[in-house]
Amino acid sequence: MEKSKLYTRTGDLGATSLVGGTRIRKNDVRLEAYGTLDEFSSFLGCVLSNPECPEEEKKFLHDVQNMLFNLGGYLACEVPEGEKPAAWGLTDDNIKALEKRIDTLDAETPKVNAFVLPGGTPLSAQAHVARSVCRRAERRIISLMDNEYVDPLLLSYINRLSDYLFILARYFNHIAGVPEITWHK
Repeated sequence: MEKSKLYTRTGDLGATSLVGGTRIRKNDVRLEAYGTLDEFSSFLGCVLSNPECPEEEKKFLHDVQNMLFNLGGYLACEVPEGEKPAAWGLTDDNIKALEKRIDTLDAETPKVNAFVLPGGTPLSAQAHVARSVCRRAERRIISLMDNEYVDPLLLSYINRLSDYLFILARYFNHIAGVPEITWHK
């Protein structure tokens, strides 16, 4: 059997297909939403590939990447009129797990009474970049929600992920013994 080609040429004029075959423009709000989730997952891959990333966080982040793939697939499907489909594989338990991980890392990280600027260790900086892309994904999902139904649990999950990545970046600096960089007016 011959290996298939990676290119199809079907997107050369700026359109792509949703799951189910409907063609949309590549700058459509729906594509922006799931495309930004894909970009976010790629930045998580940068965090994961850093040799300083602890194994426990790697496991957690791999689970997040798998969920992001589910959510991207969910967003790549048209919503039939009058229906309110649930996000694929996402439950309240996923959000509770994120909150538990946030609380655990927060308890291990010193309190800070200032705005934290991205930086410190390379690993912390990578987590901050992933956090900011996560926030952009959240904005793109909200734009999609302005036009059609998106499971609100999806937005809660993405919002909580950015909180997790903030404390994760702080935690990475803490375990490396690198002080936070704080904003000074």
